[in-house]
Amino acid sequence: MIRFNRRTLAAALAAVGLVCAAGGAAAQERTFKFALQNPKGHPLEMGAQKFAELVAAKSGGKMAVKVFAGGTLGGDAQNVSALQGGTIEFVQLNSGILASQVKDFEVFDLPFLFANAKEADAIVDGPVGQKLHAKLAEKGIVGLAYVELGFRNITNSKKAINTVEDIAGLKLRVIPNAINVDWVKALGANPTPMAFPEVYAGLEQKAIDGQENPPSVILANKFFEVQKHLAVTNHQYNPQSIIFSKKIWDTLSEGERKVLADAAKEASLYQRKVNRDKSADDVQELQKAGMQVTQFSAAEQAKLRDKLKPVIDKHGAAIPATLAEVQAELAKLRK
Repeated sequence: MIRFNRRTLAAALAAVGLVCAAGGAAAQERTFKFALQNPKGHPLEMGAQKFAELVAAKSGGKMAVKVFAGGTLGGDAQNVSALQGGTIEFVQLNSGILASQVKDFEVFDLPFLFANAKEADAIVDGPVGQKLHAKLAEKGIVGLAYVELGFRNITNSKKAINTVEDIAGLKLRVIPNAINVDWVKALGANPTPMAFPEVYAGLEQKAIDGQENPPSVILANKFFEVQKHLAVTNHQYNPQSIIFSKKIWDTLSEGERKVLADAAKEASLYQRKVNRDKSADDVQELQKAGMQVTQFSAAEQAKLRDKLKPVIDKHGAAIPATLAEVQAELAKLRK
């Protein structure tokens, strides 16, 4: 029979307390599915894998996250629906896509909202970003953290884009929502809403002339194989949300929820750093792969902003309180 003196018993209880505080002891054996659109090796996939590692470590190996990259579990709309139904636990997607659930998320799709990554971080990590994620709960979604896709640029297979006028007439794939359709129309181009897993085939088969995405997406998805020209326009910044099924969340213990929330926050910082460190290198890699890269002059960038201002005004008017809050926070940062 094992005998405990007071000192031994106190030490044992303290050890148990530490384990419980860490969340590991409260965790059950669970495996979660994590769906995203970009392929293995993309910074978003790397962030998802980092998240999986952190969950395993923080739960003492009891909780596992299996990453399904490259749209293997379907497009964004399918993934969100499955998450709400509880058949997929985690989804990572452009935050603006969540406007179909909570309209205020449209703010993240407004062109030229952020001048740089520092501004974006301040908004998504601050009161605005947290308030928006909190609004998802009534839609069966738990918002955990923001990662990033980054600043978007335009590619096409037909011609170099040196001026705003060069964009006119191109048939461009856009994320399926009204803001993206409208800004492409405002430039005289033809918007084609399309789920991301279909984009490569659409480009290859010439159903569309081009698309717009950050360099990391263009490189990781090998769009350079079917696109000749890249114009660095930085016309839109995409934060991405890591979201979780509320249906499943409600079955978890407080310790398990803490493991997931803490891991998501830590992984988000890792992912953003990886993405930003790779950005300039990705453009160089695209050039090496044969893409012709053009950079808008300051004058053309200003012209592009002016062309898109009516789109910003139109859609901003539908979410006045959220846009005003974002603009007020940005004004403080820019002083």
